[in-house]
Amino acid sequence: MSGPIRRSVLSDDVYEQLRSLILEHRLAPEDRVNIDALARDLDVSPTPVREALARLESEGLLRKRPLAGYTVSPLLTRAEFTDMFDMRLVLETAAARWAAGRATGAQRAELLAEASVGYVVGATRSHGAFTAADARFHDLIAVAAGNPLLRESITRLHAHLHIHRLYFPYTETGSTRQEHELVAAAIAAGDPEAAEVAMREHLTAARSRHLAAFESG
Repeated sequence: MSGPIRRSVLSDDVYEQLRSLILEHRLAPEDRVNIDALARDLDVSPTPVREALARLESEGLLRKRPLAGYTVSPLLTRAEFTDMFDMRLVLETAAARWAAGRATGAQRAELLAEASVGYVVGATRSHGAFTAADARFHDLIAVAAGNPLLRESITRLHAHLHIHRLYFPYTETGSTRQEHELVAAAIAAGDPEAAEVAMREHLTAARSRHLAAFESG
């Protein structure tokens, strides 16, 4: 049993490292990915690298082409960014509303705890940690909404990965935390209307923050 477990842990670790490289643009958009070179750099065999690359492709962070291998996906265009947030506003406001009415006591407590997590800007791997925590908070709401199809639709957007790769608002992590706290509080209070409004306001503010990526382009 120890072999498969260790391999799984190694694959997860390689995935996290490669995801951070992409999010922080150390693997830049449209760069070609050399499996053997990555394996040497990470001091692992090519197998966990291939497994990690397949996961990243499923999330849209990499593209695979016949005979050409993997390349890092280009950044979102402004039109793609707008489409993504339009979908988030439809799906995640519904998730917040339903979560307020359906969440268990344990789920409400977990949301409150997750929303209160702080982020140290500039700390090692703060970008990756913030992105993972942001995704975890929104996924908790999707789970609490009690609709597996809705959760699957939200997950397939992988919005947290794409928007934070586009532009990471280092100075706005405090604002995100405050908005998460308002959403969590409304869900914990069992107030569907307030939860929907808080989520809409959070996503609208997040969209404005990330639009900065297009201002100088």
